[in-house]
Amino acid sequence: MDFPFPNRPGAPLDEGRLRLFRARPLVPVVLPGGHRALLVTRHADVRTVLSDDRFSREAWTGGTLFARTPESLALAACDPPTHTRRRKAVQAWFTARRAEADRPRIEALAERLLDGMAAHGPPADLIGEFATPLPYTVICDMLGIPAGDLGLLLPWVTAMMSAGRYPAAEVEAARQGMHGYFADRLAERRARPGSDLLSVLAAAPELSAEEIVVFGYGLLAAGGETTSNFLAACVVELARRPDLAARLRADPALIPSAVEEFLRWVWFAGTGGRPHAVVADVALDGVPLGPGDVVVPLTDAANRDPAAFSGADEFDPARSPNPHLGLGHGRHMCLGAPHARLELQVAIAALLRRFGDLALAVDPDRLEWRDRMFVRGLWRLPVTWTPGRDG
Repeated sequence: MDFPFPNRPGAPLDEGRLRLFRARPLVPVVLPGGHRALLVTRHADVRTVLSDDRFSREAWTGGTLFARTPESLALAACDPPTHTRRRKAVQAWFTARRAEADRPRIEALAERLLDGMAAHGPPADLIGEFATPLPYTVICDMLGIPAGDLGLLLPWVTAMMSAGRYPAAEVEAARQGMHGYFADRLAERRARPGSDLLSVLAAAPELSAEEIVVFGYGLLAAGGETTSNFLAACVVELARRPDLAARLRADPALIPSAVEEFLRWVWFAGTGGRPHAVVADVALDGVPLGPGDVVVPLTDAANRDPAAFSGADEFDPARSPNPHLGLGHGRHMCLGAPHARLELQVAIAALLRRFGDLALAVDPDRLEWRDRMFVRGLWRLPVTWTPGRDG
């Protein structure tokens, strides 16, 4: 069968896909270009692929499963020692301590955005008015990029995240536009350094100019696109589960744990994950693999593995422990995980507090899910509430 699979609606993993993944720990598929691969579905095996040096991202030469080129994925597509050198250059900006220090300004930003939603009144597109500007403004501030430039940058990000939705010429034009924008910003920082992350990268002797440019737009897309789409899926689930929303309103201290459960529950990777080439003999689930074999680790499938999670098909906002792989694992653990967690916690808490009866403004079956895109999510999320009940 061909992979990536056609998209299906819904925030959690599709039941048909879930049955397929549980039936076979290694699912044979054909990737674009005719490359044969195995989908890795079990939690323990996915952890192995993401952390074992016998599986290499750099050794995979069949291209990406979405629109960006391998060269434009400087961090996500490389192995140590290159990966270690590049990640070290920015790691200090993405610690849990730094995220916590940023909490007050993220909370203030969330309140300002929700003030705007309340002032305009329902219905509102939660993605356009809140879920997108919140994380993108945070990462723009870190990079020292005007949030006012998002009108130019966001269409480029969308095209570059295509997994077959946009024509190749449009994708390449977006990549060139993004590359030129960040090359110009790099030149500005080298002429007039500031205190932002891009200035720090510009002064890093271990990084080439090309690496810095790619880092710049990679951080922009990763810092905004993932959290924006994930937050929207969380809101859809909260709308489907009014008892959950009521429980979190009554006990906001439960929200951080609920965010971890959302990270386990939400079906997020539109293309499944980056292929890994086997570079030394290894076995997964007792199946021997050798150099030249290709595997695709499915974190979404791993997060619903009954061997790793008691009550794997139940959403438990108080689940503990919760060894989900929603933010990756091992050396490819999401660089921005602390900020992503905090932004989701802040956003969900603010939404539940400000809009006591927040609900979908359309039938759930009419929601337009992002098809043929690297990151799953929604194009728009119309919501409504009772005016005057917002704080």
